[in-house]
Amino acid sequence: MLPWKRALGPLTALLLAATFLATPAVAAAPTTPTSVSGAPTAAVSAVPAVPAVSAVSASSSGWNDYSCKPSAAHPRPVVLVHGTLGNAVDNWLGLAPYLVNRGYCVFSLDYGQLPGVPLFYGLGPIDASAGQLATYVDKVLAATGAAKVDIVGHSQGGMMPRYYLKFLGGAAKVNALVGLAPSNRGSTLLGLTRLLPYFPGAVDLLNEKTPGLADQIAGSAFLTKLNAGGDTVPGVRYTVIATRYDEVVTPYRSQFLTGPDVRNVLLQDLCPVDLSEHVAIGTIDRIAFHEVTNALDPARATPTTCSSVIG
Repeated sequence: MLPWKRALGPLTALLLAATFLATPAVAAAPTTPTSVSGAPTAAVSAVPAVPAVSAVSASSSGWNDYSCKPSAAHPRPVVLVHGTLGNAVDNWLGLAPYLVNRGYCVFSLDYGQLPGVPLFYGLGPIDASAGQLATYVDKVLAATGAAKVDIVGHSQGGMMPRYYLKFLGGAAKVNALVGLAPSNRGSTLLGLTRLLPYFPGAVDLLNEKTPGLADQIAGSAFLTKLNAGGDTVPGVRYTVIATRYDEVVTPYRSQFLTGPDVRNVLLQDLCPVDLSEHVAIGTIDRIAFHEVTNALDPARATPTTCSSVIG
């Protein structure tokens, strides 16, 4: 079979995925943060355009630099976990430099690759993606000499690490998990997922071709397993940062966790005029970024307000 014909199945599923998760699809391959969202974003979260960078140039600027050694002020490396249809570079053009400039060792990975589908990741089975995260965390710990990492994830990337913590031994290697608009209980996409049974073959296509999407439908077997017995595991601090304007992980309050050492944050409680939606909160919103640093270093936390956009 010709290579382009082998790619038709995954690409068909990708098109279906884009129908239900159109906003993250736009986020996967921008050249500037203003094009990341594919929709107007809040004025308070706008930042100057940042040129797209390759993994090599990211490393040379201090991001994904495996020679980086954590400082006494920031003793744990930060592992960034992209969202569905994102990748290790484009998802983090805003947050990675923000953290590097504040003295953190910052690393990011690609996960959930499908055969024949380049650039768009996070589409494979989420339990397998969690295994990829486990391997990557071990790589970062070995390179930096740190005892633990902190994880910051966007969308699926804020939820998937919970599987690593709960089932793959990650709790012994992770100090904190910070989720930006995480799909902790999946999504109804404003009720659209309830229409899937009316499209013959749609559910089967998602399960077969893009299991990472199927796993995130509210009520999926994966999410039922993940959330059974409680949201958290002992020894890890959890922070969820959400926006009321999230149009992808809906309802937005389904992102919040319950349990010990959990802090749930709504951006609009910090800055009422922040209009960031699902993509912007993880890619360009400096108010959300400031709250990430508070979660990473609560002992030095400062109030997050609308003025944090210029901090």
